[in-house]
Amino acid sequence: MQKLRSLLKIALLLLLYGGVRFLEGSGLLLPYHVQVLSLACINIILVVSLNLINGFTGQFSIGHAGFFAIGAYLSAYLTVRVQAPFVPALICGGILAGLAGLAVGLPALRLRGDYLAISTLGFGEIIRVIILNTPAVGGAKGFSGIPKYTTFGLAYLTAIITVVAIRNFVSSDYGRACMAVREDEIAAESLGVNSTYFKVLAFALGAFFAGTAGGLFAHYLQYLAPTPNQIGFVKSIDILIMLVLGGLGSLTGSILAAIILTIIPEFLRGFAEYRMIIYPLLLIIVMLRRPTGLLAGRELSLDSVLDFWKGAKARAHNS
Repeated sequence: MQKLRSLLKIALLLLLYGGVRFLEGSGLLLPYHVQVLSLACINIILVVSLNLINGFTGQFSIGHAGFFAIGAYLSAYLTVRVQAPFVPALICGGILAGLAGLAVGLPALRLRGDYLAISTLGFGEIIRVIILNTPAVGGAKGFSGIPKYTTFGLAYLTAIITVVAIRNFVSSDYGRACMAVREDEIAAESLGVNSTYFKVLAFALGAFFAGTAGGLFAHYLQYLAPTPNQIGFVKSIDILIMLVLGGLGSLTGSILAAIILTIIPEFLRGFAEYRMIIYPLLLIIVMLRRPTGLLAGRELSLDSVLDFWKGAKARAHNS
C-alpha cells in the first residue's frame, strides 16, 4: 500500500509537469505564465528552507536573502567569468551559502528572539553591500549577461528535491532534535541534545537550499541587481511573509503560500495604482482570520485528502 501511494504521488507530480508542458506547447500558457510558475518553484525552495530554520527549529532569521544572494552571484560568476558548467556552478553556490550559514550560525545562534533577528538582518545587509562594491560581479550597475540555463522543469525538479530532502530531515532523529529545541531548548539540553549544534545544522542546510534557489533565479532572469527588492531586506521580508502565511512548521503550507503570494501580485498588476494597498490588505485579512497561517503546523498529504473524501462520502450516505 505504501509503495502504491508513493507511485501515485510520483504520477501526480509527473502529471502536473506534463500538464504545464502541454499547455505551454498548445499556446494556452505564454512564456510570461511559465516564468511566473518558475518563480513560484524558486520561492517554494526559499520558503521551505526558511521553514526549517524558523518553523521547525524555532529560530527567527530574517537574513535569508543574504544566502540567496551568495548562491545567485557565485553561480553567475562561475558560469560567466569562469565558463563553468551550470550544475557544478549551482552546487558551488549552494555550498558557499551553506558555509556562510555555518559561519554566521556559530556566533549568531547563541542569541535568541529579536537579537537573533537583528544579527541575521545585519548579515544580509553586509552581503548586499559587499556585492554592491565588488566590480567583478557588476557592482552597483548589476550583473548582466548571465546565460539562461534555468528552465521550468529544472526549477520544478529542484523544488521537489528540496521538499523531499527537508521532509526526510524533519522526519529523522536530527529533525526531531531540532523540534525539541524549538519546543523547549532548556529541556532539550537537559536530555542531552546539543542545541547549538542542531540550530547551526538547520541554519547551514537552509542556507544551502537558499543559495541553490539564488543560482536558479540568476540563470532564469539573466540579470542580478544589488537592490533591497532582489537580494536585500525587502526580499527577506517577502520570504518571511510567505512562511507566516503558510504556517510555521508546515511544508505544504509553505508550498501553498509560496504559490499564492507569487501569483497574486501578478493578478494585481491591472490595479497598478492600488496594488501595494490591496496586497497588504489581503495579508492583514488573512492574518486576522487565520493568525496561525493557512495550515498552522499541519500537513496536507494525499492520505488526509483521501480520508476527507471518504468522510464526506460517508456523511453524504448517512444523510
